[in-house]
Amino acid sequence: MRGGATTAGVSAPVHWATQQYIAEYVVGSPPQRAEALIDTGSDLIWTQSTTCLRKVCARQDLPYFNSSATSTFSPVPCRDASCAAANSVHLCALDGSCEFLATYAAGGIIGALATDAFVFGSGEPVTLAFGCVSFVQLSPGSLHGASGLIGLGRGRLSLVSQLDAKKFSYCLTPYFHNNGATSHLFVGAGASLSSGGGVTSSMAFVESPKDYPYSSFYYLPLIGITVGETRLAIPSSAFELRRLAEGFWVGGVVIDSGSPFTALADAAYQPLTGELSRQLNASLVAPPGGGGMELCVPKGEVKAVVPAMVFHFAGGADMVVPPENYWAPVDKSTACLAILDGFDQNIIGNFQQQNLHLLFDVGGGKFSFQTADCSTV
Repeated sequence: MRGGATTAGVSAPVHWATQQYIAEYVVGSPPQRAEALIDTGSDLIWTQSTTCLRKVCARQDLPYFNSSATSTFSPVPCRDASCAAANSVHLCALDGSCEFLATYAAGGIIGALATDAFVFGSGEPVTLAFGCVSFVQLSPGSLHGASGLIGLGRGRLSLVSQLDAKKFSYCLTPYFHNNGATSHLFVGAGASLSSGGGVTSSMAFVESPKDYPYSSFYYLPLIGITVGETRLAIPSSAFELRRLAEGFWVGGVVIDSGSPFTALADAAYQPLTGELSRQLNASLVAPPGGGGMELCVPKGEVKAVVPAMVFHFAGGADMVVPPENYWAPVDKSTACLAILDGFDQNIIGNFQQQNLHLLFDVGGGKFSFQTADCSTV
C-alpha cells in the first residue's frame, strides 16, 4: 500500500460521456482537477500533461496537468521496479527517470512515470504512481474529453493494486435519458452490492494465464447464450481461453468497462445474428446509409419486437440483457444491434453493463452482479 492509502478505500463520482464512463478526481498540491475513463481492461493510471507538444495530445475539457505546479510531484527512477511494470516498453531518460510506451486497442501513449497526491471524492490524499503523458495517438474521440484513464486491472500499477484493495464495484447509468445522473466507483472497503437491489448472481473468475501479456484482464466463464426462448447452438470453444503457443493465447470472455460495445467470437456472433434475423424477420429495416450495422429495426419498436438475451455462466449465473442494453439508436428512426463480430475475441462492453451493479471480488476470485437503478448508487 502506497503512502496515504487507507483500508477505507476510495470512491469517485462517475458519469456517462458519449460511449465511456468518466470518474472525477484531483491530483497534486495544490490540487488540479482531472477526469479519467474507468477501464477494467488496463492497469495504468495516466493523465495528459502540459508537456504535450502542440497537436500531439487529445482535446480535453479540463486544463492539462501541470507537474511543475505541484509540490508533491516526484518522477519515478528508472531503476524502480514499478518502471518495468508500466508497460513492456520502458526506458531511462537522461536524468534517470522512467519513460514508457503503453498501447491500447485504440492506439498508444508515451509519457513519464511519476507519483503525486490523488484525492477521490471527499477522501484523504493517496500517493499513487501514474503516467504523466506527453504524446497521445488514439482513435479520434477515444477519450471523449477526459484527461486520461484509470486502470482497474490486475496489474501492479492499477488503482486496485496500488491501494491493495481486495474488491471494487461500480454501477453504470444508462447511455441515453440519464439526464446527467452520476453513480460511483468504489475501490476497497466501500465496494459492495445494494442490500435492497435485485437478485445477486455470482461466479468465479476464470484464472488468467501467467504467461499471457494481458493477464490483468478479468475473464468470465460464459458457457452459452439464449435469445428469446432459443438457446443458441454455440460450440464451447467459442468462449474458451486457448493457448496457441507459449505466451500467445486467444479467446476467453473479458468484462471491460473501457470497451463501449460487446464483441463476440465469430462462432457465437453468427448463430446470434442468424437467430435474431429469424425472430425479427418482418421487423428488420435497412441500416441507415446502407451499411455499418448488420441488423436494424424501427427505433420505436425495439422494446416491443426485440427479445431479451441471456448470457449463461458456469455455476448457474444468468445475466439477462434487455433489448435497450444490446440495441442502440443510430438515428432518429432506427436502432441497430450493438454487438460486434470479435472474430476470436469476446468482450462484454459497457453498453451491456448499463444499470447493472457489478462487484469485482479480486481477493476472493469472484464476480457478482445485480440489476439496479444506477443513478441511485
